[in-house]
Amino acid sequence: MAAVKDINESQFDTEVLKSETPTVVDFWAPWCGPCRMVGPIIEELAVEMEGVQFVKVNVDDNQELASKYGVQGIPTILFVKGGEVVDGQVGAMPKEVLREKVTGAFQD
Repeated sequence: MAAVKDINESQFDTEVLKSETPTVVDFWAPWCGPCRMVGPIIEELAVEMEGVQFVKVNVDDNQELASKYGVQGIPTILFVKGGEVVDGQVGAMPKEVLREKVTGAFQD
């Protein structure tokens, strides 16, 4: 059973960019209503979807990282494969829509 990892700026390179596993990165903040809606969806998908890693980055604690990736609205979800951002999504979305985005982003 996979869990969503909370990571910070210092872990991003190793956990995301150098990961062999396609990674979904959720940029969020505790005070963000839509982020609180997306959080449980990401937790469920992390358990249900094999071969995909899910991580969370708190934008309040990691402002430089959020800025580097052009995060202007949250939640911002980035899809990273082979060290490259292959797709992204801003805003909350239903579980099935997010699942389709993840599947589509990581198809070879």
